[in-house]
Amino acid sequence: MTRGFRPLLRGSTYTGALFAYCGALVSLPLLPFAALPALAWPSAPEGVRIVLTVLVWAVLIGVLGLARTTRRVLIACARRMLGVPLPDPAAEPTRSTAPTPSTAPARSTAAPTRSTAPGTDRLRTPLWLLSHVALGWAGAQSAVLLVGAGLLLPGGWAGAQAGVSVRGWSLRPERGWQSWTAALGCLLLAALLCLAVTGALRWLAPRLLGPSSAERLALAAERERALAERNRLAHELHDSIGHTLTAATIQAAVAGEVLGADPEAARAALRSIEESTRAALEDLDYVLGMLREEQAGTAPPRSLADLPELLDRLRHAGAVVEPELSGDFTRVRGTPARAAYRILQEGLTNALRHGAGGPIRVTVTAAPDALSLSVVNRTGSGGGSGTASFPTSGHGLPGLTERVRLLHGEITAGPDGPEHWRLAVRLPVRLPA
Repeated sequence: MTRGFRPLLRGSTYTGALFAYCGALVSLPLLPFAALPALAWPSAPEGVRIVLTVLVWAVLIGVLGLARTTRRVLIACARRMLGVPLPDPAAEPTRSTAPTPSTAPARSTAAPTRSTAPGTDRLRTPLWLLSHVALGWAGAQSAVLLVGAGLLLPGGWAGAQAGVSVRGWSLRPERGWQSWTAALGCLLLAALLCLAVTGALRWLAPRLLGPSSAERLALAAERERALAERNRLAHELHDSIGHTLTAATIQAAVAGEVLGADPEAARAALRSIEESTRAALEDLDYVLGMLREEQAGTAPPRSLADLPELLDRLRHAGAVVEPELSGDFTRVRGTPARAAYRILQEGLTNALRHGAGGPIRVTVTAAPDALSLSVVNRTGSGGGSGTASFPTSGHGLPGLTERVRLLHGEITAGPDGPEHWRLAVRLPVRLPA
């Protein structure tokens, strides 16, 4: 079958025509109200009253299209009966759905939603309704005439006879093959009319029912916000679970080695595993609650205030940690404090994974305008990042770089001399007075 006839056999073509005809029928209840002004002006010429009725009818149909619910119903019907992929209207932003300070990303790049509320271009829905009704009535009346002619002409029922007259030249098919040809022509025209009506509605639907420029901006902003939030949650899971698994693996190895010789040390390592995994479960529960759009759990996101606990877990894992804390870093709050904790956690995790033993130097310096973080660990004589004792995803350092970039900070990571690896981060902050 040729490609040109396939649209005629598509179910959505005829459902689209039915959609147009039903739209015309739905407008009938408004006709009596539209006729009231004409009835109140009986002295007017008949043509004027007809035009007045049609104009009032069109105004009533347009007013019906101003309702937000009408637009949603029309979009749902057009998707189902026309097969046009139309997104739902953008939800109007409210104050209750705004991200709270504890869960908001560090820096939102989404477009402002002040001018993206739905209804900015509300005249498109009334225009769609008027086009829908006009196409429906024109298509329905023409289709009824064509189908009726196609059924009545072959047998001459009800005295049916077709003819065409142009400037004195006329053609009237007689009974027989001419009437059958005319009947088939009428039925074919009726099918083509269905195709034309449906095609016109399909062409109009994205332009009148699809998102306006403001709604497209709102949809893009919502997608960007969702991607940013998903990316942030991925960082949270990577930092928390990755660190916990690394520390637990090392502690389990230590417990297995000293289980017979030093049971007390083995029990301490197992307690450290329990504490680490408990903290990771709290983080996991928090992130899952965010993904399910539930109320956040009782465990808040980690911040610099939890740094001593993090260093203690590393010591229980057998690492030698040498912290150098200067300044009142406990006054750093909000996004910089949470980001700093995750940066240090990732740096310490990498030191455990790739370090070659020796102390791990952790430096935190809180100045009035910046927060400086540093993790230095021994890597051996090769000057590289150490031996990869643990499988890694390769997302750690790129994730840190992205996190620091969103905070307008600076990050450097690389060899620090022949035997050490250094991660240094500087975050701009403004400490409260």
